[in-house]
Amino acid sequence: MDVRSTAEIADPDARIEVEEERYPPTGQAWYCVTILALAVMVNFLDRGILTLLVEPIKADLGLSDVQMSLIMGFAFTFFYAIFGLPVARLVDRYSRKHILAAGIAIWSLMTAFCGLAGNFWQLFVARVGVGVGETTSGPSAYSLLSDYFSPEKLPRAIAGMNLGFVAGSGLAMIIGGAVIGAIGASQDITLPGNVTFRGWQIVLIIVGLPGLVVAALMLTVREPIRRGGAVRRGQPQPLTEVFRFLGFYWPVYAPMFVGLALRTVQMFGLSMWGPAFYGRTYGWSPTQVGYVLGASLFVAMPLGLFAGSWLAEHYWRKKRYDANIRVVVYSTVVAVPLAIVGPLMPSPWLAAGFGLVAAFFSSMAAPTENAALQCVTPNHLRGQMTFLFLFIMNVIGMGLGPLVIASFSQYIFTEEGIRYSMFLGALLLGPPAAFIFWLGMRPYGRAMEAGGVLPPLPAAPGR
Repeated sequence: MDVRSTAEIADPDARIEVEEERYPPTGQAWYCVTILALAVMVNFLDRGILTLLVEPIKADLGLSDVQMSLIMGFAFTFFYAIFGLPVARLVDRYSRKHILAAGIAIWSLMTAFCGLAGNFWQLFVARVGVGVGETTSGPSAYSLLSDYFSPEKLPRAIAGMNLGFVAGSGLAMIIGGAVIGAIGASQDITLPGNVTFRGWQIVLIIVGLPGLVVAALMLTVREPIRRGGAVRRGQPQPLTEVFRFLGFYWPVYAPMFVGLALRTVQMFGLSMWGPAFYGRTYGWSPTQVGYVLGASLFVAMPLGLFAGSWLAEHYWRKKRYDANIRVVVYSTVVAVPLAIVGPLMPSPWLAAGFGLVAAFFSSMAAPTENAALQCVTPNHLRGQMTFLFLFIMNVIGMGLGPLVIASFSQYIFTEEGIRYSMFLGALLLGPPAAFIFWLGMRPYGRAMEAGGVLPPLPAAPGR
């Protein structure tokens, strides 16, 4: 086998290559997937647990729906937006496993600190800290997987990693519901030393600390050789060149980014207000909501993740080079109508059933959409392009989604009419997202047919 030159730099965990035909051994690659899945699990456990605690936190701290939406969304995303791009540029140059391990430790500790909050601003600042730590997650994880797996196998690997998302989101519901059921969410709990906490504070502390173990495990992952246009440490791509590249290939990237923005505003709006919706509309307790929604996630989303990756591989074998985006379009077209009508169901079980089927189809897009971005982006830009992708998901989607639903409820339908807020949000955002994804199928397919990774641009004038 012809293996071309590999350059080593000072940090042995940040090796660089010009071109390398072989990928790492299968066992090593799937070990990385396993640890990344654990990282994603604690990530979404720490994120999602707050949604189950909305009502007791509001009651104890005297917050409005809009204030709570700022804590769930804006507080998390604000410093993500500030620190995310510098961190992504480090990911493109230095050891990704070390960067990610540090990030896991930070967001886990800050989740525990959320449990020490006694007012709006303390909780807001702690959530900012969670967002700062999580800037490391996506760019590091997707860059690692792109160097462990070939393009046709990448959706399956991403689906495996995203099982952590399923576990984290599901456990946030189930564990949170169980703990609330056992100790209550708004009653006082006195610990040794005569220290008193509310039940919801204990929940946040409990779910935050295990992430420190995952941070240590991340250090055992082997940093793979970079492939596909890597650059030496100390030679970062100028930021202006990153945006020039994005602008030149806008027919490929714009539909992915704009469609993602619309869909994630809808998705986060519905998911983060889901527990409050079931409580206000049907009278379900947090414990009941946690068990039902958690179980639904564990059933629907693993099936959807691997169905999406299988379908993409199926189209890939048939030489349908737009396979990844094609699956995104199909999943969105089916999931959106279910999300629109689900909140209007006359019973909670019907609403949960619609939500389960919508989650199945929606999750089909997750591995293929992320794989689509990695497959066309050169290695030395993957961290930064992934940051832009996740900036849209986390800052726009997670930042605006809860606020959109809260604003509809507070200013149009009232808090008790939250079902109509969720209906209106899905109706306004879902169909345009499906249409814009569809517009991107042809240019993405042409890019993949021409060789996958997009070629670098010629030097800008004056360089």
